[in-house]
Amino acid sequence: MAEDNRNVQQGGEEETPDFRVEENAFSNIGHVIAVVSGKGGVGKSMVTASLANALALSGHSVGILDADVTGPSIPKMYGVKGPAESDGNGIYPPTAANGIEIMSTNLLLQDEEQPVIWRGPIIANMVKQFYTDVIWGPLDFLLVDMPPGTGDVPLTVFQSLPVDGSVIVTSPQDLVRMIVTKAYNMANMMNVPVLGLIENYSYMECPHCGEKISVFGESHIDEIAADLKVPVLGRIPIRQDYVKAADQGDFAAVNNTFVEKAAEAILKL
Repeated sequence: MAEDNRNVQQGGEEETPDFRVEENAFSNIGHVIAVVSGKGGVGKSMVTASLANALALSGHSVGILDADVTGPSIPKMYGVKGPAESDGNGIYPPTAANGIEIMSTNLLLQDEEQPVIWRGPIIANMVKQFYTDVIWGPLDFLLVDMPPGTGDVPLTVFQSLPVDGSVIVTSPQDLVRMIVTKAYNMANMMNVPVLGLIENYSYMECPHCGEKISVFGESHIDEIAADLKVPVLGRIPIRQDYVKAADQGDFAAVNNTFVEKAAEAILKL
């Protein structure tokens, strides 16, 4: 008799329901890493792409699952267009210039500017299908670019995918302390290890004198990391060349050395 997708402990007590889904039969994914943020506007997709590039440069096979279904930006950053090809075995993710495989809602649409007006459960189910129906092939790392917040999609990813670790992206303002803590607590409740924090928009370097200007105020990342007992894995400045590469679809050529420590933490899994 079916047990309603639950594992039963000895003594008759039920464990937490297991919502894990199986990867595509033609996929072989080593590690799944979630890149999360408690709020929008912190450059999470740029950090995800930078980490993917760093891992690829170290000789590993990498994929990006763009879980920000209603606001996807990864395909444009890499100059990748759809629609993705598919057959009876599943969907084939397009490949960026540096070999990174990418799957995103925009790669399933005829018009990439068409809005995705779906309710939460449909969006969450789509993210699961990006794991079960996409033929990723052999991958060392699959990075999941999460939508901001702690809603349906982050919950679905943490419950349904075998996430080995998460990286939290933030910005310098003191107001993010509470937001980062929310993201940390969600990962902790889902038993997903937090590898550390990355601060984006950390500062801007004056092109004339080299002075570091704290555009968004003084950083509080060290205090937050100490409170949460996790390491700071990087501080990324505002770089015009990174923005230009993303806008022109050339992000595959970017080597963001400011995420090297975060890439090293992922490689240790």
